[in-house]
Amino acid sequence: MSDLAKLVASHVVDVPDFPKPGILFKDLTPLFADGAAFREVVDGIVDRYGQDSFDAVAGIEARGFLLAAGIAYAAGVGAVPVRKAGKLPRETYTASYELEYGEAALEIHRDAFRAGQRVLVVDDVLATGGTAATSLDLVERAGGVVTGFTVVLELSFLPGRKRLAPRDVHALLTV
Repeated sequence: MSDLAKLVASHVVDVPDFPKPGILFKDLTPLFADGAAFREVVDGIVDRYGQDSFDAVAGIEARGFLLAAGIAYAAGVGAVPVRKAGKLPRETYTASYELEYGEAALEIHRDAFRAGQRVLVVDDVLATGGTAATSLDLVERAGGVVTGFTVVLELSFLPGRKRLAPRDVHALLTV
């Protein structure tokens, strides 16, 4: 296990029965609250891809926003939110998908990217892959070219990586 994976593991808090009975939620907010640890995560992701390999960072609602802002700042590029439906004020692309515990819809502004703009997409956790697949598709519909997809934590017992194949998935920690 890499030092970065150990750092992530030391900050994960398991929350049983959230958001509904039978789900073991992996809470990463302690990682985001620890300035030094958060900096290491952000720097590790930027180093993994290289500062010049993307022109924008798309963060998936909601914890992906935190990562996207940090990564975008560190790389000197812009950050774009992929939001829950009804939260963006201008014309959007919308897509519905199934969660491991329900259904949802995501949106992105239609003018979020210049045609061909290279986009790193980030989120906190990869589980079944529904949120990730929908977000990657929305980025592309909005004109972006996905150059990478990264998460802090991947739940390997769920089919997220398989669902995203053949796309490259990078996880700091896989459990």
